Amino acid sequence: MAERAATNRRVPLWVQVALPLLVLAVALVIGAGVFSSAPETAAQRAAAIETGVRCPSCTDVSVADSDATTAIAVRHQIQSLVDAGRSTEAIDQVLVSEYGQTILLVPPDTGGIPLIYVVPLVLGAGALATVGMLFWRRARQFDALRARETA
Repeated sequence: MAERAATNRRVPLWVQVALPLLVLAVALVIGAGVFSSAPETAAQRAAAIETGVRCPSCTDVSVADSDATTAIAVRHQIQSLVDAGRSTEAIDQVLVSEYGQTILLVPPDTGGIPLIYVVPLVLGAGALATVGMLFWRRARQFDALRARETA
């Protein structure tokens, strides 16, 4: 009997949902390198900066992916600024002052939440509230009709 009781026991639904999500979260944390504590070398830092800088003579290609002479010159400039101990923001400012804002493939952070993210969230919340209100009103109307029919 005890064996049959053990086999008939079901795993709760919340465990069936939470366990795969927990495994996924742990895998993402480990894969993202959260626990790696090795400091970034100057070459790795320069390579990371190069991927966000546009080649001055190319169209939408980073200096890391281009073999143009201007891209090579910018790569050398970035490496020398990294070796000099400049911060990433300072390196970006030097490049923007020499080549203009279009040198950066990734636009600078303005410090606020961009409007493009806020508007869909507000519209979605408004749509959900409207649909919820309509369902609530309809349910009240149906309850009133049922009460009238039974009376």
